Amino acid sequence: MKNGINFVISQKFWDVSNDFGLNTNILETNLINLGVVLGLLIYFGKGLSNLLKNRKLTILNTIRDAEERYKDAAYKLDQAKNRLQQAKAKADDIRISGLSQMDREKKELIDSADGDSKRLEDSKNATIRFEKQRAIEQVRQQVSRLALERALETLKNRLNNELHLRMIDHNIGLLRAMESSIE
Repeated sequence: MKNGINFVISQKFWDVSNDFGLNTNILETNLINLGVVLGLLIYFGKGLSNLLKNRKLTILNTIRDAEERYKDAAYKLDQAKNRLQQAKAKADDIRISGLSQMDREKKELIDSADGDSKRLEDSKNATIRFEKQRAIEQVRQQVSRLALERALETLKNRLNNELHLRMIDHNIGLLRAMESSIE
């Protein structure tokens, strides 16, 4: 004996519905089928609704987190841009300061070189004047010495004993006169 329930289904119906399927035409479906489908939808719909609510909350939280990260990133980007602008301004200031310092040092070096050149020129001129004065003095001394030598030679040649004695007597007389006037 077979366990089971035999349904008496007409052969005509069995031929038409060879497969199990879902009839979506509302006018051809019966109330039992509609009830089963609605029950399944309500039963699974509650779980699906909770699942959709959880998914919605997860998506909203993810969007909120993404927006916060975006705001943080935008804020950090603005700060980085500000720091970059400050760094560029500072670099420009340093570059301008360096150029002006270089110009000042260049001018100071040129002025120092001009001063050194002027001092060397003055020193050269002073040395030339000194050497010129020394040469003139040497020439004067030589001329004086030569003049004295010639004068002495001339005197020796022209002076005889008599003139020589007269000159000595004359100088002795001058010395006595000076001696008597002092006393």
